[in-house]
Amino acid sequence: MTDPAERPDVSAATVEQVVRQRLAEAFGGARGIIEAAVPTIAFTVCYLTTRELTLSLIIASSLTAVLLIARIVQRSNPQFVINALVGIGIAALFASRTGEARDVFLPGIIYNAGYAVVLIATVVIGWPAIGVMIGALVGDLSRWRRDPGMRRLCNRLTLIFALPCILRVVVQYPLYAADQIGWLGTSKIVMGWPLQIATLAAMVWLLSRNSTPVTDLGDVDEPEQA
Repeated sequence: MTDPAERPDVSAATVEQVVRQRLAEAFGGARGIIEAAVPTIAFTVCYLTTRELTLSLIIASSLTAVLLIARIVQRSNPQFVINALVGIGIAALFASRTGEARDVFLPGIIYNAGYAVVLIATVVIGWPAIGVMIGALVGDLSRWRRDPGMRRLCNRLTLIFALPCILRVVVQYPLYAADQIGWLGTSKIVMGWPLQIATLAAMVWLLSRNSTPVTDLGDVDEPEQA
């Protein structure tokens, strides 16, 4: 049994409060979500206007670089801008190899498909990703699993988190296969941060309707099975 003096200070009284704290950090707020969408918006608008693949990629990359510089100057967390910059870089690599504008969107489709598979797999094996994400807050990566309420909640939140990825693949891959650049770009914008916000809203709703007490995880026996 863990010495109470060695346990981390968890100020939240309920599972829902614990998870809300971690989700707020993970999403990065409105600014982080918007910054992540800038490359897609810039590329889509520019390409639909000019039909110039290289120019569109340059503009999208440049705008993202400006956002990164702004973050650095302000000394704020550049994580989400860096992610966006890496994303547009990978997209440019795919498109430059084939010369087809639709391949700018292929990495995103592959990423969402893989991400959905991984998230669902974490639920199947009994280690939901949302639970792992909050593990540090409750002590370590495994102690939270001793709370049945925490495990059930994290399973539901992880499945909700996977849903946008599934929807993006279902909608965008047929558009990619049909080479519908305009609709593909539009769908990626609409199903980007707006869908992410809708997902967050669903999580907040789930978290606001319950109050699952956080048990003393150090004194609860491990579950016999996942």
